[in-house]
Amino acid sequence: MSAIPDLARFFDPLALALVFGGSLLAALLRGGWSVLGQAFASLRIVFAADPEADALAATVAIGRVEAIAEAKGIVCADRVATTGRFLREAIRRLADAGSGDVFARWAGEALDARGRRHAAVAAFWQDMADAAPAMGMIATVLGLVRMFAGMDDPSKIGAPMATALIATLWGIVVANLLAGPVADRLARLSDAELAWQRRVLDHFAALARIERDHARGVQHVLHQRLAS
Repeated sequence: MSAIPDLARFFDPLALALVFGGSLLAALLRGGWSVLGQAFASLRIVFAADPEADALAATVAIGRVEAIAEAKGIVCADRVATTGRFLREAIRRLADAGSGDVFARWAGEALDARGRRHAAVAAFWQDMADAAPAMGMIATVLGLVRMFAGMDDPSKIGAPMATALIATLWGIVVANLLAGPVADRLARLSDAELAWQRRVLDHFAALARIERDHARGVQHVLHQRLAS
């Protein structure tokens, strides 16, 4: 039971407020309020995301779309049921696209937008990681100032010194065990996700172009027959 009070000493409210609050404020000043909600929502993705499973599901969806496009045309591609909002949106856009160029234009814009959102969220956590040690040092300096101000009373030295040391500790913890690893994990997940999404969109764009070329060929043959 004696271990519980010992652990409680590491949760100094002032040190925690200065380190977490200061790091969060620094990240907000750099990234803006708009990314705050996405940044904390991304914590679920850090633990739940499985890009390999998503890529496998995308491969299956490509096969189904290719089969139905060959049999009935890409206009019927939206009959393919699949999981994942991105895949559903891509299939719907493919079915509604008037040409391969139209779909390719949307695909490029969609990937660019997703990449910017991913980068902004990862940068938020990286900004927190960068700021945390400095916030810990600021809290340490404040604790030392309080300690030196109370040197005439030995009973007032312990608490400020503890705050000073614990603040440095929490700055290191936040940077190296929380915000930094989250930022790195999100960056790797983003690379993996954008890679399979780019493959899907390139394949769908190719299907749209093939169907358009086929339609032009059929139209050309009909014109020739009518002209003769």
